[in-house]
Amino acid sequence: MNQTRAAAPPLIARRQAALFRLAALTGRAPAEFPQAAASCVVPPRLSRPIPVGDGAALLKRRPDVRQAERTLAGATARIGVATAALYPTISFGLGLGSTGLLADLGAPAANRWSLGSLISWTFPGGGERARVRQADAMADAALARFDGVVLNALRETETSLATYAQDLQRNADLRAARDDAATAERQAQRLYQTGRSPYLSGLDASRTLATAEAALAQSNGQVAADQVKLFLALGGGWEQAPPVTQASRR
Repeated sequence: MNQTRAAAPPLIARRQAALFRLAALTGRAPAEFPQAAASCVVPPRLSRPIPVGDGAALLKRRPDVRQAERTLAGATARIGVATAALYPTISFGLGLGSTGLLADLGAPAANRWSLGSLISWTFPGGGERARVRQADAMADAALARFDGVVLNALRETETSLATYAQDLQRNADLRAARDDAATAERQAQRLYQTGRSPYLSGLDASRTLATAEAALAQSNGQVAADQVKLFLALGGGWEQAPPVTQASRR
């Protein structure tokens, strides 16, 4: 029993550390963690199915995918800007002047203007073409980064789904093992009370039950963590789950 109790302090320390991280994620001081989370004694479980119908729409919720997408859009737009600089620049000007006596200054007869001589043409040089090549290279790099971010998002989603499914199966097996251990412990206690079994047999059954309950509790925590990882891998942010249709049995 003392060995079993000795396993509690590290778990309490990990729980406190998780509360401090939760407070930091919500923009608060470590000591200002949510009291509702502090009083929680059962790992959270999903109350509605995860909306995995439209995978592309869910992946677009991820901040890294959105950032890579906008970076690619900006790099593509810069190609158009750099290409527009290849066209010659034409400047039209209007020259105004006045000739005659000072008393006639500003009169229509003394004014003159010209246009043709103030037209200027500026042809782009090698710098503009270099900037076009640079914009193309930046767009290629942004496209490669976007592909990498999307592939990484798909990898994280597939990994989270596979891990979640296997941990759910392990949790079900551990729950069945805990139920079997509880049945064996009750039978051992009953046999001991009737004098048909030694005390050590009942103690061994109690130890087996405690081990099974500890393994199940750890599995419950792992399943909850897998749900959070899957939520993050899919981008999260949805408010309502899609309707679930069940096939009717006839």
